[in-house]
Amino acid sequence: MKALLSREPGGPETLQIEEVADPVPATGELLVRVRACSINYPDVLIIEDKYQLKPPRPFAPGSEIAGEVEAVGEGVSRWKPGDRLIAATGYGGLVEKVVIPADRAIPLPDERSFEEGSALLLTYATAIHALIDRGRLQAAQTLLVLGASGGVGIAAVEIGKALGAKVIAAVSSEEKAQAARDAGADEAVVYPADDAHPRALSELFKTAVGPSGADVILDPVGGEYSEAALRSIAWEGRFLVVGFPAGIAKLPLNLTLLKSCDVCGVFWGAFVARDPKRNAAHVDQLFRWWAEGKIAPKISATYPLERGGEAIAALRDRKAIGKLVVTM
Repeated sequence: MKALLSREPGGPETLQIEEVADPVPATGELLVRVRACSINYPDVLIIEDKYQLKPPRPFAPGSEIAGEVEAVGEGVSRWKPGDRLIAATGYGGLVEKVVIPADRAIPLPDERSFEEGSALLLTYATAIHALIDRGRLQAAQTLLVLGASGGVGIAAVEIGKALGAKVIAAVSSEEKAQAARDAGADEAVVYPADDAHPRALSELFKTAVGPSGADVILDPVGGEYSEAALRSIAWEGRFLVVGFPAGIAKLPLNLTLLKSCDVCGVFWGAFVARDPKRNAAHVDQLFRWWAEGKIAPKISATYPLERGGEAIAALRDRKAIGKLVVTM
C-alpha cells in the first residue's frame, strides 16, 4: 500500500510517498481501507516535532479518517467487512490502509460521503466540548469566534447557532467573513492578518460584540489576537483556549480580575480519554444536528494522497476555508 511518510522533522515538503506492507489487525482491531483523511492543525505540528504527541519515525500524519472495514481482528463482533466508519487516529491516517482499535470507530451513515465524514469529528467534537463543557454557552448569550473560517471556527459558529447564541465571527479577509456568514454567523468582523496590535484589535472586537461584551470567546488562533479578544469579554465571561497558529499568547492577568472572567483550556483528546461516555454523547448530538441540517462539514478542497503535503502546507499558511481533505 501507499503511505505519505515523515522520516525526519520538517515541513510538508519533507513528506515522502512510499510503498509499505499492509498492516494486519490484532485482537480488538479493524483493518480500514482509508477513503478520505482530513487535515487538521496538529498535522502541521507533528511532522515538525512541535506537537505533544511524537510518534516514532517513520510515521504518516493524518489524525482523522473515513473509510471501509476490510478485515476484523479476533474478538470483534460489532463490525464486518464493508462497514463504513469514521475515526480519530491521532496520526497515521495519510495511508491507503490503517489499523485502528474497534472501539474508536463510529458508523458513517450511507447518505454521507467519506469526504464529509472525515471532516466531522475533530473540529466539531472539539467545538461542542469547548462550548458546552468549558464555555457553558447558553441561548441568547454572545459568542465571539476567532479564526471563524477555519475548521474549528466554522464548527463553533454552527454549534453556537444550534445552541441559540448570538455569534460574532472574527476573520482575516472578506472572503472568510462571507464563509462565516454562510455558516450562520450573525455578524463578521475582519481583522488585519499580520502586524496586529492588541489595543487596535480590541476596539474592533468591542464594537462587534457590543457594550456588554462577549459571554464566551473561542480562540483557536492565539498570538496578539488573544489579548485583544480578552479585552472584549463580558463580566464573568469564559475565554476558551483552543490553539496557537499565530503563536502562544501571553495574557495580562489583571484583565481576568477586572472582568471576573475565566480562561479555560480546551484539550479534546485528553477529554476523550478521561470521559469517553460524555464524548460519545456529544458525538451523538453532532449526528442529530447533522441530520437536521444545523451543522455540515465545509470542505474547500480535496487532494490526492501524493499531494497530501500541499494540503498540510495550505493549512499551515492559513489559506484554507473550512476543511481540506486528502482522498485515497
